[in-house]
Amino acid sequence: MQSEEKSHNGQNFFLGLWIALGLIAASVILASGASKVVRFGREVITVTGSAQRELRSDFIVWRCSFSRRSPDLQEAYSRLLEDLAKVKGYLEQQGIGEEQMIVSAVSTQVIYRRGEGYAETNEVDGYRLEQTIEIRSGEVDPITEVSRKSSELIQEGVEFHSSAPQYFYTRLEDLKIEMLAQATENAKERAVQMTQATGNRIGPIRSAKMGVFQITPVNSTEISGYGMNDTSSLDKKITAVVHVTFAIQ
Repeated sequence: MQSEEKSHNGQNFFLGLWIALGLIAASVILASGASKVVRFGREVITVTGSAQRELRSDFIVWRCSFSRRSPDLQEAYSRLLEDLAKVKGYLEQQGIGEEQMIVSAVSTQVIYRRGEGYAETNEVDGYRLEQTIEIRSGEVDPITEVSRKSSELIQEGVEFHSSAPQYFYTRLEDLKIEMLAQATENAKERAVQMTQATGNRIGPIRSAKMGVFQITPVNSTEISGYGMNDTSSLDKKITAVVHVTFAIQ
């Protein structure tokens, strides 16, 4: 009985030893695998790519306004209607169709008399009425020319004011997709040059993040971390930026 018990205990001992050795070996293998995964995950390179394009605006928004001031509200309104007819007639003569004009409602301002110390009183001194016409058109150059010479209306007795035109590019969304692809390709070229210097090569893209997309005048050097959208210039420069992370092989 004792010999059988000793034999049984010996078997249990060797069995336990083999199990322990197996666990140790498995731990080593798993640790090695984890190390490779971590190492693989860290072997990346992040680069910034960009693309630029110069273009000409294809849509214009121009606003002009005119006003009348009079002690009598009805008189001010009557004279403003006369000015509206003059302004619309002038614009039509310049080739701007009525369908391109958006005429605003009349804005009325009550003007009070000033007392001692230029303090405003409750006594009405008169009324100032103003109206705005907004022109929206794809005829960029002709409208720009009209905006520059429209002050000729002052010679006809109209209290006229011309605002600076705003310029837009209507196919911006399609262009944005194209330029982001170009910026990503530029990032890839930079990554290749950087990794070749160390004897490595890039692998697949791990992540890509869009950076600033800004519109500036052609000769502008202004940069904003939040992006820009210039509407003052007819000729524009579009810049797209992306940040791309590549695996290193």
